[in-house]
Formats: sequence, C-alpha cells, structure tokens
Amino acid sequence: MKTRPMKIPHMLNEAYDYDKPVPFSRGTRVDIKGIAMLFISGTASVDDQGLSIHQGDLKAQARRMLENVTELLKSEGATWRNVARTTIYLKHMEEHYHDLAQVRFEFFKEQGLEVFPASTCIQATLCRPELLVEMEAIVILENED
Repeated sequence: MKTRPMKIPHMLNEAYDYDKPVPFSRGTRVDIKGIAMLFISGTASVDDQGLSIHQGDLKAQARRMLENVTELLKSEGATWRNVARTTIYLKHMEEHYHDLAQVRFEFFKEQGLEVFPASTCIQATLCRPELLVEMEAIVILENED
C-alpha cells in the first residue's frame, strides 16, 4: 500500500502553508493492488491563497466548492464518474439545502453524470464562520501501477 498527498497549487494552497497552519492534506491517494482510492478532505469555497470567497452567497460557495473538488479529481486522473460518496456539511440546513441541491443537480448534469454519488448532508458548524458549505469525497479508480 502506498499513500501520498493530493495537490493542486494553481487552485488551492496547502492548509499547512496558511498563516496559521492546519495539519491536514487536501486529500490523500491510497494505492492498493490495482485500485486507487482518493480521500478528499473537507473542501470549501477557498482560493489559491487559502482565503474564503463568495461570503454570504451559498450558491457561489457551493459552485466554487465543486470546482475545487473537480480540480483535485483531475490532479489524479479522476472525474466525477469516479466519485463513490460525498459528505456535505451545511451551516444552515433549513435555509440553504434547497439551493445547495439545485447547484449540485445542475453541476452533476454538466459533468454528464447519470448516476450521482451516494451522499449525506449534515448540518454543522464549519471551520470558518463565513463558510456556508464544505464537502468531503471518496473516489475509486483503477490504478495503472
């Protein structure tokens, strides 16, 4: 078994490079006997400097979150078709769930998905007060090693 961090410096900096470092990787890749599993950490609407963007706008935050995850997938040769499961953390379930579902549905259709990933949405306090949503993902793909 081999494990290594996933990186996309053009889109997201590393959390341990923040002004106040945080000890986690954006994601890890685990290679096991012909299979690669990607475990994507909670990903939100942050830019390449680690700054929160689209404050107060759930739809824009959700879109950026999905774009950030897309870039993490691409960095490992994966697509949304390889995503087996997502866990979404939403700050205000009653206020924002409908808008989040709409953004996700439109985004998944743009990706050409006919089968959407298994998913759970949980109301939670997020790591920064200005963030409204973040997502984790588990991804499975064939490993060419």
